[in-house]
Amino acid sequence: MRFKVLIILIIFSSSLLMLNAQELNCNVQVVTQQIQGTNKQLFRTLQTAIYEFINDRNWSNDVYASTERIECNILINLTEQLGSDQFRGTIQVQMRRPVYNTSYSSTILNILDNNMDFRYVEFQPLLFDETQHISNLTSVLAYYVNIILGFDYDSFSQEGGTRFFTRAEAIVMNAQNAPERGWKAFDASSNRNRYWLIQNIMDNEYQPVRQFYYQYHRLGLDRLEDNVNTARNDMEESLKHLQRVYRQKPDPYLYLLQVVHDAKTEEFINVFKEANPDQKRRVYVILKEIDPSNQSKYEAAFLSG
Repeated sequence: MRFKVLIILIIFSSSLLMLNAQELNCNVQVVTQQIQGTNKQLFRTLQTAIYEFINDRNWSNDVYASTERIECNILINLTEQLGSDQFRGTIQVQMRRPVYNTSYSSTILNILDNNMDFRYVEFQPLLFDETQHISNLTSVLAYYVNIILGFDYDSFSQEGGTRFFTRAEAIVMNAQNAPERGWKAFDASSNRNRYWLIQNIMDNEYQPVRQFYYQYHRLGLDRLEDNVNTARNDMEESLKHLQRVYRQKPDPYLYLLQVVHDAKTEEFINVFKEANPDQKRRVYVILKEIDPSNQSKYEAAFLSG
C-alpha cells in the first residue's frame, strides 16, 4: 500500500513539474573571439549564469507544459574588455513560434542590439529587480525576455502581449539614469535602440503592427494547412496593417517596421510565391512600398516568370 502511495506521489509531483515549467527554452551563447588573453572560464561561467537566469525563472503566472516553452536564441558577442569586470559587445535576440498542425516554426524576432555594456564578476549572482535598475546585464536580459513574451502572446491573441510590453517599458524607465547605452532616446543611431523599440510598440500609431502579428500568425499561418487560400488572403490583408503605419510615418525611422522586415522578409516570399498571379502582384505592390530595401527580392519572387 505504501509503495502504491509513493508511486502516485512521484507521478503527481512529476506532473506538477511539467505544468510549472518556465516559459522559455532559450539557447544562450557568449562569444569572445575578439577578446584575447583573458580567463575563458569566466565567460563559460557567465554563459551558464545567463542561461539559468533566463530559463530557470518564472516570468509570468501562466502555466506552461515543457513542450510549450518558447524557443529562442540569445547570442552575446563580446568585443572589448574595458576592465577586469567590464565588457562591451552586442546582443542578438531571435525567437520562433510553432505553426499549428505543422513542423514549421516561424521567426518572430531577429534583433541585433549593438549596445551591450555590462559588469560581471565570476560567480556573482545575477540579480534583477523590477522596480529599479541594479545591473545592466540583467536589465537588458529581462527587457528582451519581456519583448519575446510580448510578441509571442500578440501572435496568439489580439494585443495579448501588453502586460509584458508594459514591463519592458518599466525596465527602460528605470534605466534612464544608467550610464550604459541603449536606454535613452538620444543615444541611438537612427532611433534604433531599446528605448525606441518599446516606444514604438506602446505608441497607438503603431498599433496596426500589433494587429498584423495576430492576423498574420493566428488567422493566417496557423490555418495554412486547413485552407491555404483563405489563410493567404488573411495574410495579405495583414500586410495592409503594416502599410497603414508606413504611410502614417509616426516616427521618421520606423524601427518597429524594420524589426518586422528583419524577421519576415524571407517568409513573406516563401508564403506568397505559390499564390496566384493576381495575389502575387498585389503583395508585391505592398511589400515594395513598405520595404524598399528588399524590392529586388520581391520582384524576383513575385514578378519573374
